[in-house]
Amino acid sequence: MKGRILVAGFATRHVVRSAYATGFEVYAIDHFCDQDLTWYTKEHQTFEELAELPDIIADMCSRYTFDAIVTTSGAEDMDIGQTVCGTPHDVAARFCTKTSIQQFFEEHEFPVPPLLSKGEYPAFIKPDTGAGGWRNTLATTPDDEAAWTKCWPDTPYIRQTPVEGIPCSVSCIADGTSARALSLNCQFNRGGEGERRFGFAGAITPFQPKERESLLALAEDIAAKSGCIGSLGIDFMLTDDGIRTIEINPRFQATLDIVEMSTGINIFNLHRNAARGILPASRPVPKMTAVRTIIFAEHDCVVKDDLKSLHPDIADIPWPGTEIEEGNAVLSVYGRGANEDEALAILDKTITRVYRYMSRW
Repeated sequence: MKGRILVAGFATRHVVRSAYATGFEVYAIDHFCDQDLTWYTKEHQTFEELAELPDIIADMCSRYTFDAIVTTSGAEDMDIGQTVCGTPHDVAARFCTKTSIQQFFEEHEFPVPPLLSKGEYPAFIKPDTGAGGWRNTLATTPDDEAAWTKCWPDTPYIRQTPVEGIPCSVSCIADGTSARALSLNCQFNRGGEGERRFGFAGAITPFQPKERESLLALAEDIAAKSGCIGSLGIDFMLTDDGIRTIEINPRFQATLDIVEMSTGINIFNLHRNAARGILPASRPVPKMTAVRTIIFAEHDCVVKDDLKSLHPDIADIPWPGTEIEEGNAVLSVYGRGANEDEALAILDKTITRVYRYMSRW
């Protein structure tokens, strides 16, 4: 055993698995505690509200000595009263509101879509806090905006100039002053209509547009100037008019699994090294194509089957008996291959198998 690690946040399974793969004994505090998270943890604990985290972390730390504590989604800006391996909570806090991200991009003259004044349409509306894009909407009229504010009363939001293009992200490792890009990924949105239209639904890597080098270099510049330490992600929109910066995510990204599959590197190990001021000497070269998609419930359901036999082609595996509301995530499905077509073909086969089970729920 290399040491003892505590991972805490809303969703931690991907980070826990990466830490376990490097030889650490891993403890987790996680909202879901899905089946496969328990495979990699010595001890795990669930919670309902993020406000519970500091006390649960304090309890864990009173019972165990950890070589490192790592925070993930929802906890990256928390002052948990412990030293965190990664971006300090006050630095992360700057990138946990859309307003402050916008200010950062404008301050450094990165190509961010400009904000719109009240009454200007069309407007892309984003709640000021939150992740995953699931409450974002495109308002083309005052009625559209009024409907959104009625649905989400008292929710601060920003109004941005809409941009059309290909959503993508760059996974980076930074040491607070320098950064190295690890992978360029093409992202999938859920599509359809309603509040989940622009929600994150998966990604494929590597993404190989002609602008690839420009995107990687721009991401490294942004990550270096952000002051973040360890793993972080930069979201972009690749448009006909060029690259637009969208967000900074000062935490391990949802693309961690497929980046590791594609490159053969261990991101948790790079995260730990970056906290010591050590970055990779060069960008990793992709060895294969990897894709992840999230399966969502089409109606309220109860998981009636144990799906662990489908691992490693699936992850975030719910326990039999789990109740899942319509529209919520059920699990993640992966495909990998020598190229995009091969990876997507394998992905489709596994999705078909998953839906055979889900048809009975």
